[in-house]
Amino acid sequence: MAADPSPRPADAPPHRRRPHTRRQPWILTYHSVTDPTEDPYGITVSPRRLGEQLSWLRSRGLRGVGVAELMRAHAAGRRGFVGLTFDDGYADFLSEALPVLREHGCTATVFVLPGRPGGENVWDPLGPRKPLLTRDGIRRVAEAGMEVGSHGLLHQDLTRLTDGELREETVRSRQSLGELTGTLPEGFCYPYGFLDRRVAEAVRSAGYGYGCALAPGPLLSRFALPRTHISQADRGVRLWAKDLRHGLRHGAAPAASPVPAGGPR
Repeated sequence: MAADPSPRPADAPPHRRRPHTRRQPWILTYHSVTDPTEDPYGITVSPRRLGEQLSWLRSRGLRGVGVAELMRAHAAGRRGFVGLTFDDGYADFLSEALPVLREHGCTATVFVLPGRPGGENVWDPLGPRKPLLTRDGIRRVAEAGMEVGSHGLLHQDLTRLTDGELREETVRSRQSLGELTGTLPEGFCYPYGFLDRRVAEAVRSAGYGYGCALAPGPLLSRFALPRTHISQADRGVRLWAKDLRHGLRHGAAPAASPVPAGGPR
């Protein structure tokens, strides 16, 4: 791992430290890390921009970590961390994102699709087509010290599935990743950010420890964690504004209790 010249959380000058500490942890959402020129959905950042964004976080006394580590640290009262997540399991994570994360002393959670190993992002009708991690690639992500989480099997809107199909997407994807990496995943990420009480309860029942959404609204809980989308356009001022907005929306301490059992109310 390369030497990290940026300040550690405990060493950051007071005026550069992040003002929001006692609240819902901040979790950032990334997808593909490569040339963002062809990107109709705004989900691609270049390796250089990722490095600038991580440098900005470190300058404020924040270190990026996976969500499981973030939640453990927050529960223990340890601050100075931000969650980094990479959705869809693009193959470019290994070649482009991982070296940048290592350079800045960060880890992350990579949410993958064990039902599409070595496939493409066929759910994006506008393209461009991007390769996904193979089975070996998923294992390499875990061996690199990154947290591997489930994004379901096939990247479907879980709210539209039958109960049986939902069990496949949650239970079977968890079992498949356990077989691949040797460790059952702790985290689940809802495709498209879509969820309802039935879906969140299915994730809890499948044995996951948390679930990542985007804007969960009244479903906010450990199984519906809010996240902030990060794009190529996000630099200092925009990142500061997104951090501030997250703090205003989620100023209270995190809701640690799981979604109540029993399905929809």
